[in-house]
Amino acid sequence: MPLLKAIDGGKKRAVSVWHRRAGKDKTLINLVAKKMVERVGAYYYFFPTYEQGRKILWEGIDRNGFRFLEHLPQAIRNRTDNQGMSIELKNGSIFRIIGTDRIDAVVGTNPIGCVFSEYSLQNPIGWGYIRPILAENGGWAVFNYTSRGKNHGYDLYKYAKENPEDWFCEVLRADQTGVFTPEQLEKEREQYILEDGDDLRFQQEYMCSFEGSVQGSYYGKWMEEASPRIKHIPYEEQLPVYTAWDLGVNDTTAIWFFQILGREIRVIDYLETNGEGIHYYASELQKKGFIYGKHFMPHDVEVREIGTGVSRKTTFEGLGLKPIETLPKLPIEEGIASVRLVLPRCYFDEEKCGRGLDCLRNYHKEYDEKMKTYKSHPEHDWSSNGADAFRYLATAIFKCLEGQAVKTSQYKPQIQITKW
Repeated sequence: MPLLKAIDGGKKRAVSVWHRRAGKDKTLINLVAKKMVERVGAYYYFFPTYEQGRKILWEGIDRNGFRFLEHLPQAIRNRTDNQGMSIELKNGSIFRIIGTDRIDAVVGTNPIGCVFSEYSLQNPIGWGYIRPILAENGGWAVFNYTSRGKNHGYDLYKYAKENPEDWFCEVLRADQTGVFTPEQLEKEREQYILEDGDDLRFQQEYMCSFEGSVQGSYYGKWMEEASPRIKHIPYEEQLPVYTAWDLGVNDTTAIWFFQILGREIRVIDYLETNGEGIHYYASELQKKGFIYGKHFMPHDVEVREIGTGVSRKTTFEGLGLKPIETLPKLPIEEGIASVRLVLPRCYFDEEKCGRGLDCLRNYHKEYDEKMKTYKSHPEHDWSSNGADAFRYLATAIFKCLEGQAVKTSQYKPQIQITKW
């Protein structure tokens, strides 16, 4: 009720960090239904992935067997599109479920009410697309999620808490709502300890603790330790700037910019975008005004395009991006281990590397829902490109800048670093 009253009272932004099974989506689909009747417009309900939206909300059923979408009664509907997961009411309002893994679908649209469900697992760039739209049309947004460490969800929670005049902010722990008895909570905690060896996941899921990292995170511990080294890092004109790339064609391209001084790796900038060609990146690098050393790129930069017979490496060099150092293809496990060795030496610019830091914090193992365990490989999501580019940065450090070969024993690098 406090959340609903806040929105009805004129608040345009809200953060609700509620424990698992607290009824987040049950509450907010009702809010959306009410607002769709009050003001005609488009209303979007965002999930981390399009598939999650279908499973959780479009096909979702509550504990009493009531379908979530029946809170938009058939009697007031004009049309229901099962394929596109959208509902049009007789008054003209439209409801649509969208995955932030397909965020380009909202470009050019004009929603006036949005829910970001499980925001702590979403691509935060989605809010960047929507925010100016809502600012212009006076729309509202609610972010609901369970805590997942000190990632972008934590940052938004802090911001909302520090700006109560504009934001509603609420945390509901499982020992506050009555959804679970104390005995049930203790059994859940014991089960998590049995599965994980500690109750960290229980504290996040049920007690809304922001301590710890994203579940299954590869670099969570190292990023927490790096916190004092995340601040303003100036560009040093007397040192060359190196770049490390993860190349996308129809996918996202990510680039880290870094300098090296003694034991320090100074990561001064980060660039990520998709749908752009080679000329765009060459132009963006020129605009930054850095004096560049080498550009480190993955092995596929040398693959020749079928249509032209020219590799992307040749095209880049023709645009003035040189020298390009092609990195070997290594097992992902080896690259991850190298990153863990490099991170303690890294200093990050807090503002310019913000998006890249989110990628490193959120890069995690894929979870097997059926087996209730993590798989041995990463989840391919919005954080993958930035994390992959940083693996190339680590490879560049060990393979090229230090001139040392990386030898592995079960993918655990045994590295001798003479300069450090």
